[in-house]
Amino acid sequence: MTHEHDRVLILDFGSQFTQLIARRVREERVYSEIHPPTRSLEWIREWAPKAIILSGGPSSVYDEDVPSIDAGLLTEGIPILGICYGMQLIAHLEGAQVLHGHREYGRAELRVESTEGLFAGFSKDDGSQVWCSHGDHVDEPPPGYVKTAYTDSLPCAGFRAIDRDIHAVQFHPEVAHTRRGDEIISNFLFEVAHCRPTWTAGAFVEDTVQRIRDQIGDATAVCGLSGGVDSSVAAVLVHRAIGDRLTCIFVDHGLLRKNERDQVERMFRNHYEMKLVVEDSRALFMGDLRGVTDPEAKRKAIGKRFIQVFDETAKREGTGATFLVQGTLYPDVIESVSAGGPSVTIKSHHNVGGLPEDMPFDLVEPLRALFKDEVRQVGRELGLPDDFVGRHPFPGPGLAIRVLGDVTEERLAVLREADAIYLEEIREAGLYDEIWQAFAVLLPVQSVGVMGDARTYENVLALRAVTSRDGMTADWYPFPHEVLGRISTRIINEVRGVNRVTYDVSSKPPATIEWE
Repeated sequence: MTHEHDRVLILDFGSQFTQLIARRVREERVYSEIHPPTRSLEWIREWAPKAIILSGGPSSVYDEDVPSIDAGLLTEGIPILGICYGMQLIAHLEGAQVLHGHREYGRAELRVESTEGLFAGFSKDDGSQVWCSHGDHVDEPPPGYVKTAYTDSLPCAGFRAIDRDIHAVQFHPEVAHTRRGDEIISNFLFEVAHCRPTWTAGAFVEDTVQRIRDQIGDATAVCGLSGGVDSSVAAVLVHRAIGDRLTCIFVDHGLLRKNERDQVERMFRNHYEMKLVVEDSRALFMGDLRGVTDPEAKRKAIGKRFIQVFDETAKREGTGATFLVQGTLYPDVIESVSAGGPSVTIKSHHNVGGLPEDMPFDLVEPLRALFKDEVRQVGRELGLPDDFVGRHPFPGPGLAIRVLGDVTEERLAVLREADAIYLEEIREAGLYDEIWQAFAVLLPVQSVGVMGDARTYENVLALRAVTSRDGMTADWYPFPHEVLGRISTRIINEVRGVNRVTYDVSSKPPATIEWE
């Protein structure tokens, strides 16, 4: 018997912050999903959301072919929160004027006029920092609405309907720069929409195990076990559901971190007593990658070979498997297929876009609805050790997308050693758990250096470390200078072929976390 959870529907109008809205809602233990605004009124009724959030977006309500909603949604009796463009759209559909020509990006000081609903717990006397990012705005609320907040530059920074649970704000409560944004979203969920906070790791495990049993039935499955958190949690979930009918196949594609194969074998054979087959396919993958420098082509080549190896290994082992388990996460889905409609597709992921259309398995993706930190919570619920659950993310294509340009055994060996030193020093400094993800990148660049009074012309290595709540946005990590210096010195001294180390100080956006 699965749990019945209240659900929040997020309609995505193209904002790069839409995923943050979903994450903030889930942090309040309420389930949410992102869908395009083209969902029909009939579809929305059938989906039966407890509340709806309209995201921001780059459009103006006056643009041609602008994304919109069925105006009837505003009379359905479902609590609605409009954010930025979502506010402008509500205003436009309800008869207010949306004004051009007032671009505003950055911090503003919010003052509230109504200390109930969205702003329950706020004071009219105190200002609160919010984050704005808009080109249009609304000066006066529509007929039947009242103003709830303002800033020095926005006479109407928020409004609500008098006789319906429809609220809107011109700023972005989902971003960290809005200091009380979490409180505003919480107020919408519980004060306005009366949602129940039942979306927990324990409930997810129970529901997902039952769904896996329903999906697989009496069949068998294979799991693509990489040794990372995502595939490992997926494997444990499926193993709990179907037991020995799951065979985990660990493919050594030659793109792993140092000693990773040994670690995986020890953990899953000795501790979890799962059926584990280790397949050494390094030569095949390296052959596929020879001369391939485009990152998308790398992903496609790896994904195609990955499925082929799985199929052949499963047949050889006599599993008869018809299902393939993958650790696909929600951000993978969003970035790969633009699940939010107008949102921009940034890159395809090995777990999603790299799969061939004619693959011989049906997919089982038990983590497809989760963000990374939710996966960690589920891992702890399943009893996985903290030091394992807390490991930094590692991409499906492995070191192939961290060796920029041509992928060779020699270049992989250089990166592998440098990366191991980097992570060792981070742990030694007690900084590993403060960082969301840290890794080294081997650049397709050589530089002149001097080592032992001799001229060198060797590789340049970049170090990347970011902090993040969900992987959708990230800031570079401000290492103490002495730690960076120690890392650089060790890598140059101990890794043959590197004479220069750089540190990446780009945030996401505009950069992505991985370089490829």
